[in-house]
Amino acid sequence: METSGRNSPDPLEASSNLHDDALNQEIQLALQNKLDQQQAAERTKKKQNAITRTFWGLVMIGGFVALLLMGHAYMVILVMLCQTLVYREVTALFSLKDATPDSGEIEHKKDPWSKTLNWYFFAVTNYFLYGESIIYYFKHVVFADGQLLPFATNHRIISFTLYTIGFMGFVMSLKKGYLKQQFGLFCWVHMSLLLIVVSSHFIMNNILEGLIWFWVPASLVICNDVFAYVWGVTIGRTPLIKLSPKKTLEGFVGAFFSTIIFGLFFGTYFARFDYMICPVHDLGVSAWSSVSCEPNPAFVWRDWTTPAPLNPLLAALGWSAPTIAYTPYMFHLLLMSCFASLVAPFGGFFASGFKRAFNIKDFGHSIPGHGGMTDRMDCQFLMGVFTYVYYSSLIREHHVTVGAVLQTIVSGLTVDEQLELLSDLKRYLSGQGIKV
Repeated sequence: METSGRNSPDPLEASSNLHDDALNQEIQLALQNKLDQQQAAERTKKKQNAITRTFWGLVMIGGFVALLLMGHAYMVILVMLCQTLVYREVTALFSLKDATPDSGEIEHKKDPWSKTLNWYFFAVTNYFLYGESIIYYFKHVVFADGQLLPFATNHRIISFTLYTIGFMGFVMSLKKGYLKQQFGLFCWVHMSLLLIVVSSHFIMNNILEGLIWFWVPASLVICNDVFAYVWGVTIGRTPLIKLSPKKTLEGFVGAFFSTIIFGLFFGTYFARFDYMICPVHDLGVSAWSSVSCEPNPAFVWRDWTTPAPLNPLLAALGWSAPTIAYTPYMFHLLLMSCFASLVAPFGGFFASGFKRAFNIKDFGHSIPGHGGMTDRMDCQFLMGVFTYVYYSSLIREHHVTVGAVLQTIVSGLTVDEQLELLSDLKRYLSGQGIKV
């Protein structure tokens, strides 16, 4: 009986074990429910972000197309607006408002000069660069208008004087104990002007050279960004660069080929319209205006005669024509597509490094679902500068224009010499049977 009593289970201990098991199951069930709720909330958040991002992406594309149809002036205004927002976001990262003195003493004083310095140099730089563009592209108006002539002939000395005033104001504002921060702000402002405002100036020049030199490169960057996201989400597995953990090698390669195909078809289509390829002479024109010009040789269609050994192969593929029509612009599109795919993304990587340095997710919140304007324009600046340098070096034709001749006459001849030239020109035209 004693042995039987020692081997029998303790009812209290068994009840305690059952209670512990039930409690553990309840805890596990609660943790699982909480995990499921978190995953569901995460999926809902991602879905909402995707919807918001898509909606505002379509809004931006729609606005972009609308301004394109409205004319060159509206595209220039768009560039000015974008550069202003980007400049504000970048310079906001460096402020003297809560700067700590060099001595280490904590002192918080409002410093209005930091913003004044930012925007004064921004205004002066824009005055200089946009003035240069107006004088270059509208010589026939500027040098023929007596009221605008002083602006054209003295533009650079006025610009330098304005910059000198800002420089002197900065030196006079230097305060002992804050010198390191103030000189840091001065350098930060000038770096921002170089990377943002000067780049925007080149983009504006692309618009004035012909809308196609702005529209197509900007579209290539957008296309590459979209396809990099699509390919990265679908087949992306290999990280591309540590600065942007979401970028994948598969997305980068897939976007490269997609952008080349898109660029060839997209650019070739818009090269058919004079409104897109003609340099601007009147800022009042729109897509509904009658625009015509002598096209740049890059847009002239040509026929390439296929070599005889390739004819049987082409015939087997169903190609019976002995020639293939093309334009040199197609080769330029190929190179621009390669740049937009292989080099322009590094502007985005550069911006990602910037954000990591300041421990921020986005530069701003001006565009719902997309962050700030800087987050959308980081690649566009690099692409715009490349397009301008490429176009001005390899494509632009240098002709003697009426504006250039007028500039030489106004700035290089005296009034008596101008009258003498006018008299000789009238006599020449009369000799050609042209009534003046």
